[in-house]
Amino acid sequence: MKQQKRVRDYWITVGRLETGSNNAITDVDGVTVGHVTLSNGDIQTGVTAILPHQGNVFKEKVIAASHVINGFGKTMGTIQINELGTIETPILLTNTLSIGTAADALIEYMLNQNEEIGRSTGTVNPIVCECNDMFLNDVRARNITKEHVFEAIANASIEFEEGSVGAGRGMLCYSLKGGIGTSSRLMTMEHGTYTIGVFALTNFGILSDLTIAGNPIGQELKEYLLQAKNDKDQGSVIIIVATDLPVSERQLSRIIKRAVSGLSRTGSIITTGSGEIVIGFSTATKIPHEKPASSVPVSTIHEEDIDLAFRAVGEATEEAVLNSLITATHVTGREGNERPALKDLIDKYAISLN
Repeated sequence: MKQQKRVRDYWITVGRLETGSNNAITDVDGVTVGHVTLSNGDIQTGVTAILPHQGNVFKEKVIAASHVINGFGKTMGTIQINELGTIETPILLTNTLSIGTAADALIEYMLNQNEEIGRSTGTVNPIVCECNDMFLNDVRARNITKEHVFEAIANASIEFEEGSVGAGRGMLCYSLKGGIGTSSRLMTMEHGTYTIGVFALTNFGILSDLTIAGNPIGQELKEYLLQAKNDKDQGSVIIIVATDLPVSERQLSRIIKRAVSGLSRTGSIITTGSGEIVIGFSTATKIPHEKPASSVPVSTIHEEDIDLAFRAVGEATEEAVLNSLITATHVTGREGNERPALKDLIDKYAISLN
């Protein structure tokens, strides 16, 4: 992905399953990701857009589910996801105090794409997720504009940057610079090979808890990072799961709940002030907005196949978090606040990730 050095380039292999060709959420056919990054002194923030497919998502909805691991968050749109089991807009990620602007922009984008909204049909359910980047970014300034949202959607591509970009620009993870990370897994079943891709916006954890492939490396790193000694875990993580696996909303809900196993393997204890939200969608079945003359067929896997998906989402979540850390760059932001990047620390102190 964009020629960045990722966790596998440090000889770390996460889990048992094979990755997709890009080891990214965009290995799921049709999924694209776009960023806009703002970096200027106290302004260290951005917006990220995830498009479930390249058609009109309002007219061709995808089966979806959401899951709250810990509810300290301000995500918009999950009530309707859980009631109807579909997503009908791109998914936006940004900072906590910009969710209103992002939602307004996404609504405008959807209105421009669909003249019938609010006229001959109902309204639209925008999906907007957030994490709090106030340590590095002047979050009160609310610098995200509608134009940034439109640009992020227009920028969406199969290949995209990870680390300190887009919505991840001002985020911290395990007391280090966090941000954007992604990974994918292939699932080979008797009836075909399918992909699960995970996208993570990481802003949680304290350094002493960081674990990489079973190695409690945070215990060693904390001796070199004095400002991390008194850190409190009050951040969040947004996890977006995409798959082409044919599943029902109920099956997808069961699958995305297992993302917590991947978070835990990196060291997360899911603290009270941390918001862990998972949203998942499957591109295997498109649900038409307009009622067809016949019933809508929905193909699903057998329950005996689902354990492989459980494993895949856990492995991909773990690696996505680690990729967000290892691709992040050092950022100095609001009032001179800063956090180093993991790759800078391991290079400086010759620390092995293994």
